[in-house]
Parts: sequence; C-alpha cells; structure tokens
Amino acid sequence: MIRFFNTLTGTIEEFKPIKEGEVRLYTCGPTVYDYPHIGNYRAYIFEDLLKRFLIYYGFKVIHVMNITDVDDKTIKGANNLGISLSEYTKKYIEAFFEDIKVLRLLPADYYPRATEHIPDMVRMIKGLLDKGYAYVKDGSVYFSIAKFPAYGRLSKINLDELKAGARIEADEYEKESVHDFALWKKAKEGEPFWETEIGPGRPGWHIECSAMSTRYLGPTFDIHCGGIDNIFPHHENEIAQSEAFYGQKFVNYWLHCHHLVVNGQKMSKSKGNFFTLRDLLARNFDPIDIRYFLLSTHYRKMLNFTFEGLEQAKASRQRILDFVYELENKSLPAGADPETEVLINNSLLRFKESLADDLNISSALAALFDLIREINSRLAQKSLRQETIIKALQAIYQMDKVLGILPEKKEETLPQEILEKIELRQKARKEKNFALADRLREELAQQGIILEDTKEGVRWKKIK
Repeated sequence: MIRFFNTLTGTIEEFKPIKEGEVRLYTCGPTVYDYPHIGNYRAYIFEDLLKRFLIYYGFKVIHVMNITDVDDKTIKGANNLGISLSEYTKKYIEAFFEDIKVLRLLPADYYPRATEHIPDMVRMIKGLLDKGYAYVKDGSVYFSIAKFPAYGRLSKINLDELKAGARIEADEYEKESVHDFALWKKAKEGEPFWETEIGPGRPGWHIECSAMSTRYLGPTFDIHCGGIDNIFPHHENEIAQSEAFYGQKFVNYWLHCHHLVVNGQKMSKSKGNFFTLRDLLARNFDPIDIRYFLLSTHYRKMLNFTFEGLEQAKASRQRILDFVYELENKSLPAGADPETEVLINNSLLRFKESLADDLNISSALAALFDLIREINSRLAQKSLRQETIIKALQAIYQMDKVLGILPEKKEETLPQEILEKIELRQKARKEKNFALADRLREELAQQGIILEDTKEGVRWKKIK
C-alpha cells in the first residue's frame, strides 16, 4: 500500500489512482525567465523520485510538466533586452532541458508551453464568464472568489480578509492577500498579446496550468506536485477556476516540496542567495552528487544548502559506488548463500515499503546502507558465494531504478565464440546433458564470464 501526505486534507492517505495501474501526474515546470536555481531542482528531483518510484511499483505514469513562457517576468526580461518573447525564452528553455538531462530526470510525456495553448485558456475563460464565475473589468477578465465558496481549502487561507471587488493583475502577490485574480489581461503597449474572442490580451499565470493540465490529463487527475510556495495563490487559484469550469474535483492528491534554504533563508533570485546548476558544475561538483544531495532529505522537510552538506552527499554516494565496483570485480567460488539471499530480499522489501510510506527516503537509504554493511561484513568473513554476489548487485541496481545515482551502464558485447559457447550450454541444458552444461559453465567462468539462470533466460556478467 502506498501512502502520501495530501496537502488538500492535511493527512496521510492511502493512494488510490483513478484508473487501476495508471497514474496521471502534473508537475509545475519552469518559468523560463532565467536559469533555474538548485532550489527549483530540489522540487523537480523530488518529483522525479516520486515518478520513478511509481514506475518501480508497477504503475504506468502519464506525466505532464508545463513550461511557463509568457508571464510578468518573461515579458519584463524580453523588454529589458529589446527582443521578442520567444527569442528571450528560447535560451532558458534549452538550458532547462540540458539541466534535467545532466541531473537524470526522467523526461515527461508532455511539456506544453503556455504560448502554444492560448485557445485552451480562452475556452476556459469563456466558460467561466458564461457560468458567472468571472467578470470583465476595464478590458481584463477576473475570477470572482466570492462565487466559489470552497476557495481556501488547499491553503487554509483566511477568507475573512476577502474584500469584495478587490482585484489584482500581478501573477504573484502577497501570500496573505485574497483578491479576485486575473484570468485574462488586456493588451498593453510593449507587451505581447493575442487577438481572441474575449478581446486582445494575454493569459494570467494561473489559468495556464489549469488549461494545460486538463488538456492532457482530463478534468480530474491523480497527483499535482510543486513547491510549497505554489500552494497559495497559484494552486489555490488553479483549483477554483478548474472546478468552477468543469463542475468536478480537479486533483485527488496534492504533494508539495519544502524549500531549499541557505543559512535559514529560502533560496531565491530576489534574495541573491542562490546557485544555479551551472554555478556548482563550474566548481567541479559531480551533477549526480548534487542529485543525491537534493533527494536524500525527505521532500516535506526543509533542506539547508551548504557546501559541507554537498561534500557529505558526495562521500555517501561514493560509498555506494565503491561497493558496486567491489562486487562487480569480485570473483568468488560458485554457489549460493540462502541466508544472505534472504537478507538481500528483505532489504529490497524494506526499501520499497519505506518509499511507499510518503517517500520516506531516509528509511529507504538506510535499507541500502545496511545491506552494504552486511555484505561487506560477510565478504570480510569470506562466507559468500558468486551467485549471492550477483543477487546483491541486482538488488542495488533495482534500488537505483528509483534513485538514479549509479554510473550509467554501457551495453557490453561478448566475442562471438563466447556467445556460441553460451548457446551451446543452453542447448545442453534443454537436452538434459547437465555434465556438458556444467563443463561449459566452468569454462566460461575461467574466461571471466559468470552465468545466472533466471526465469527470463540466462544472464551473464564479466568479472576481472
């Protein structure tokens, strides 16, 4: 059973997808007005951990991550340089895709851009006007919070502060303020705009995510993620406009990642206390050590960034790498150790159950390091056999399907004569000529090729 902390209800809940075996996931992507800082990547890596775990657990995951390429910040940046919006954002979109590849984030199925989905937004805004949830004022369209009594469920905001008719056009605003918010902003001089049925203008930030998420995932989907700073107003406004338009629940589970802080302060561009991925790579940090650092603290806990912490993460990951190298280059007597194999299976189960408990990464990593310690101890006692070592390696690589921190394995090929010998052994086994099969297995072992017979067929591993 998988359980998550649902921000909407404020409780840990059993996860039940809408469609059996499938999870529809939406994650708030970058606003491409600058290079993302590693505080942004903390959220993206948490979402990658979540996605990898769901896949590991057996789910098909349909993942949408939006790209905000029109908002107050992107327009300001383009105007400051005197270039078009698309020319300005292109650089940062390309940098984002470079970064997520370096950090080994699994690609989303869809990366919708706001500028490519204006008709979807206009359709929703027209519907909200028709249903009486929105109104026009001075050429802009606003959502009327007073018409949506459920407003505030996610953020637990105090609606007593709501002032009738108070409006705000800015995409981001004071967290304590409750205002009617802009769905569509009238065309202004010096800003890009679209000619539409609701007049010339551009979308507000909040309607972008509602239109794009429901366009690809349907009016109700399983999980919506983001940073805690998105809870209000962004995600609260998404819920209001989506549920008002569709007349049904928008999202079943809301998962939010806590801040990455520097010396107790939220890392942000406005404070100037931030590092981009490129800043850290320029200091010769391995991007996968950075990945390990960002995923190794539970997503709902604040993470304090220090270079000392990054060095500790590097040392922890190196311990895993050293262990894997040791096993891959160890040649032990043939045979198995049933007691140790039970230990390996229990470690895998503990790893899986830990992550099923609201992505308890600390407990999951403890299962991994306990396994490393136990195997190293038995290696020192010379009590292990080759087949057990192979199973330990397989367990580590199973865990890494979720963690994504081991070196990427290159496809190895074997000489033709070795492949023919493996085929000959398989033929001998089928014909129940076990004496020949055993002799060929021994010959292959002497040539540095260890075989393992599985339900899926024979597997081989090179040893040195």
